[in-house]
Amino acid sequence: MPTRTQSRTSSSSSTRSRSGRDSPNSGRSTFIIGESVPIIGAALAGAAIGLAANFGRKALIQGREYLIGDWDEILSAEHDEALAIFDKMLATDETQTFKRRMLMTKLCYGLDKHAYQEENVVYPALREANEVGDADALESEHGHIKTFIYELGQMGPDSPNWLEKVREFRQFLSEHAHFEEEQVFPRFKREMSGEQNDKITAMVNRDGFWMA
Repeated sequence: MPTRTQSRTSSSSSTRSRSGRDSPNSGRSTFIIGESVPIIGAALAGAAIGLAANFGRKALIQGREYLIGDWDEILSAEHDEALAIFDKMLATDETQTFKRRMLMTKLCYGLDKHAYQEENVVYPALREANEVGDADALESEHGHIKTFIYELGQMGPDSPNWLEKVREFRQFLSEHAHFEEEQVFPRFKREMSGEQNDKITAMVNRDGFWMA
């Protein structure tokens, strides 16, 4: 009687002889590393290209703002860009829902970047300079801006009241920007040394780059 070991050996030999080659799992790992390397390499290369493209886009956007000048001039230019988008939105009608969505997306993106720069650099610097009241009031107004964005999102671009809400939103943002540009920013800048001004400008550019 053949032993158990002999039976296993015989069975294994029989399997190889019937197929003419080793069993598919024989001597091979479930994860075929050699065949996966080109796939992994391509994926990493694609990720690297995407990262480089995104970095280049950020550098281009913030590079343009860097050329504008000091921190207050950068933020004022962003105000103007947002108001220009509002004007394009107000020039649409209810049949242009796709255009309204695209403009709204662009507006939200710009306002998000702008708010990040102000809330993480300018308003804390205002508080440090004992301008707590203005800093708190302006940051509170950012909350109202987010409410406008939420309400417009709930209404949808084909709503009959959409333009009315956009017009109300534009007016609110215009007043917010005017208060910053005509009162808060000039007074704050006058109190700064040249070194402090350069520091705030560098920080606004830094945060703008990462949010671009």
